[in-house]
Amino acid sequence: MTPIMLELLFRSLWETILMTAASGIISLVAGLPLGLALVVTGRGGIAEKPWLNSLLGALVNGFRSVPFIILLVALIPLTRLIVGTALGTWAAIVPLAIAATPYYARIAEVSLREVDRGLIDAVRAMGGNRWTIIREVLVPEALPGIVAGFTVTLVTLIGASAMAGAIGAGGLGDLAIRYGYQRFETTVMIAVVIVLIILVCGIQWFGDRLVAKLDRR
Repeated sequence: MTPIMLELLFRSLWETILMTAASGIISLVAGLPLGLALVVTGRGGIAEKPWLNSLLGALVNGFRSVPFIILLVALIPLTRLIVGTALGTWAAIVPLAIAATPYYARIAEVSLREVDRGLIDAVRAMGGNRWTIIREVLVPEALPGIVAGFTVTLVTLIGASAMAGAIGAGGLGDLAIRYGYQRFETTVMIAVVIVLIILVCGIQWFGDRLVAKLDRR
């Protein structure tokens, strides 16, 4: 590869990392509370509210049922409203975050539901309120699963960010399409695939090590 292509590759890698990190943080900040809300308002939850649980579940399922490429296009007006443009790295963060939030919420919900019911009842018996149960039992006990789910979400976001490159979002996907596919530069395509594999494996390795450390606590 030429020095110019190497420079483009590193710049595209940075754009992919930026898109993944920003949308991943947003999905964590918004998705974890959403997952908690689904658990605590569900049947037998510490704040059981069936109507609210049904409403939140419908919203989550609605967004999760839309293929990302369709959601990407459908959210162009909202993206323009928030960012001022529908093109570029920052514009891609909006649909990526909106797509990842309900996805991660469901993963977090599964981990939170696996917390031993006996622990929750014990804290209740000692006079613990809802926030105490969430802070001292639900989140700490489900933390390994929450971290593992976030790792899976980040890996999914890398694939989605590459897909976003199809409409000019930048990143490795855009580089692969514009140079590897449209200009028939096989070397660029191979390089992008290798970088994506390394990036995904690195994130998965780090996430697995962190989960193993949390499990040993």
